[in-house]
Amino acid sequence: METQTPAETLNQTVALLNTLLPSTLSITLFPSRWQTLRTKLASLKSLVSELTYSSHWPDNELLSHLLPNILTTLQRVNILCTQCTNRGLVTGKLLMQSDLDMATGWLSKQIHDLDLLLRSGVLRYDNALVLSQPVPGSNKEDLCFFIRDCFTRLQIGGVEFKKKALESLIELLLNDEKAASVVAKEGSIGYLINLFDVNVHREQSVTVISMLCNNDVSRKIVFEQGGLGPLLRIVESGSVQLKEKAVMAIEAITADPDNAWAVSAYGGVSVLLEVCKSGSLAAQSHAIGAIRNVANSEDVRVSLGEECGVPVIVEMLVSGSASAKEKAANCIAILASLSEYFRAVIMEQKGLQKLLMLLHQSSNPDTLEHVLDAIHALSLTDSVNRLLSSSTNFISQLSGIIKQGNFTLQQISVSILANLSISDSNKRLISGCMGSLMKLIEFTKPLGLQEACLKVLVALLSVKPNRKEFVKDEKNMMRLVQMLDPVNESVPNKIPVAIVHALMSGGSNGCRKRLVDAGAQGYLQKLNEMNIAGAKKALQRLSGNRLKNIFSRGWREL
Repeated sequence: METQTPAETLNQTVALLNTLLPSTLSITLFPSRWQTLRTKLASLKSLVSELTYSSHWPDNELLSHLLPNILTTLQRVNILCTQCTNRGLVTGKLLMQSDLDMATGWLSKQIHDLDLLLRSGVLRYDNALVLSQPVPGSNKEDLCFFIRDCFTRLQIGGVEFKKKALESLIELLLNDEKAASVVAKEGSIGYLINLFDVNVHREQSVTVISMLCNNDVSRKIVFEQGGLGPLLRIVESGSVQLKEKAVMAIEAITADPDNAWAVSAYGGVSVLLEVCKSGSLAAQSHAIGAIRNVANSEDVRVSLGEECGVPVIVEMLVSGSASAKEKAANCIAILASLSEYFRAVIMEQKGLQKLLMLLHQSSNPDTLEHVLDAIHALSLTDSVNRLLSSSTNFISQLSGIIKQGNFTLQQISVSILANLSISDSNKRLISGCMGSLMKLIEFTKPLGLQEACLKVLVALLSVKPNRKEFVKDEKNMMRLVQMLDPVNESVPNKIPVAIVHALMSGGSNGCRKRLVDAGAQGYLQKLNEMNIAGAKKALQRLSGNRLKNIFSRGWREL
């Protein structure tokens, strides 16, 4: 049988609609069902009429499949119309009702598809342009048209149409990172998520969604369209490759703190913990990243407690990839900072020892930052504080970071040291960081850094050899005198005054001479006149021996 042209099929469709609509008016059998069918037929006629106004409709590949299906449905409705007009042809009421309902369902689907195709706007263009991959930097109109065409094919086309449309979307997202937000706004993300349930399209649809989640705008739309729950189901039952893509998308979605509640609501904590225990290295990294992202949520913390999640997280400090170790340390830092309960559980799982090991092994600044944050949070517990205070190796490491680490690592290390009770021998051991502490005092931000540096420095200067070492360093003395200058507003006056007090605590003539020679006395005099707290006492200490010698000479001369 010779294949009909689209125009011939459309003409037959129009003719049949023109016959069916008046014919159904005289049917008295099953009136409510036929009323519904008449409404559908009228809607279809309106859409078919609109179709003819689109200049390129005969060239559209989707219509070459859709129109024959519509015609077949109308032919079936025509047979039903004939049977219901002649009651003698109705073999059974229940069977006829079922047939009418099925015909209504087919028409509803085909009306939806035709309406979608017309509203997409793709029929206004030559079909040769369809699926012509836009190059990066293409104008927005071309990009939007391409995306609408892809999603039209996804929703209307058969298996091959859907496959090619998904391939085109993947290629577009690979070649143009900026296209993600346009895809999310112009396309039907909800329909894309529904394709997770179709085996033949699951891998491609998950791939597209995971790529969309790399963009702030598009991942928000993915979440709003209900993407998190289906992604968690893929993590539970998908292949290794699909799990990696799905959990990567989940990590991206949970980067928005407003989405944290949904992880617990969907039962996601247990799913993510299972991936941490038995998933691939890539999947583990994304899973612990997602847990880290939502760890501040109270519901999630409750779930972590109920699911025995802390041991799993602590173990990743040792067994995970470099990326997973970093995220696990970050997660532990968050949990340890929130409650004594989590600090206790982390310690029970030897979390401190594993953190110290990672601190020794890693050279990645981000990893070190999270490890130090976690140790700092754990040190809020007295027993941990005492343990760290007695660890020469750890204190030495902190000193090394203060001398050579980046600013963030220096800041955290100072904060930890400031809260430790350091022995005199260890104070002597880390004296080399005093110059770095003086440099850090010059930074006005973050809040509390100057005070923490002062606390550590004063503790180190309680040891006599450290005081001598400090005043022998010209840079230290230069910085101290600059800080004493009242015109210096970057450092509170009380800080250099406190340092002078610490240097003079042993009454060393050597320290006094170095301070006087550097010009500290004159600035202290000015600070005393300004009634700066501690300045008078520091000045008296600095001038003490000189005044005593003058008085002694006076009495001898008498």
